[in-house]
Amino acid sequence: MFEQLFPNVQVDDMITATNETLFMTFFSVLGTFIFGLLLGLLLYLTGPGGIWQNKIANWITATFVNVFRAIPFIILILLLFPFTDFLVGTIRGPSAALPALIIGGAPFYARLVEIALKEVDKGVIEAAKAMGAKYRTIIFKVLLPESTPALISGLTVTAIALISYTAVAGVIGAGGLGDFAYFYGFQRNSFDVVFVCTVLIVIIVFVFQFIGDFASRKLDKR
Repeated sequence: MFEQLFPNVQVDDMITATNETLFMTFFSVLGTFIFGLLLGLLLYLTGPGGIWQNKIANWITATFVNVFRAIPFIILILLLFPFTDFLVGTIRGPSAALPALIIGGAPFYARLVEIALKEVDKGVIEAAKAMGAKYRTIIFKVLLPESTPALISGLTVTAIALISYTAVAGVIGAGGLGDFAYFYGFQRNSFDVVFVCTVLIVIIVFVFQFIGDFASRKLDKR
């Protein structure tokens, strides 16, 4: 039945493409979380009223974030070819897509981190200061725990954006379902391949959305 409906779909190749998409998504989300969290903390802590308030540091961080958020992802990949080749040793394959995915995703997540931190009750922060808490304690014992549900929700949104980025990266040879849909589906007029790739990407998005929503609800103490 499956072969009749989708005659051009090779199951083994589709599984390989799905695994490549999951590989790119998992490691890009991990890298985006680390660098995006650091950038978001810098934006918040060096901003007006922050505990490390510093106009120059905030301007530099905000400029970096805004510039890389403004560059369309397909162009960002092309711009980063020399850097990717130096770092990974190739500009093709799932591993080669990771630098562009992380650099493209981290600034986006950084803004969501900043928004999440701004939602933390100022009274809680002031109380911690009044008790003589050090900056490290305020960050790791107050700011991050209080904003965890929002941080998880922001990461979920970012992860879904990164899944779409992996499909774009596939068009220039990064592998994954985007690569498979374009080269083995679109270019060969095998639209059953394009359809199956689309369904698989939608399923991956739904799974990430479910996991993110579940984790956010579990960690929300309100």
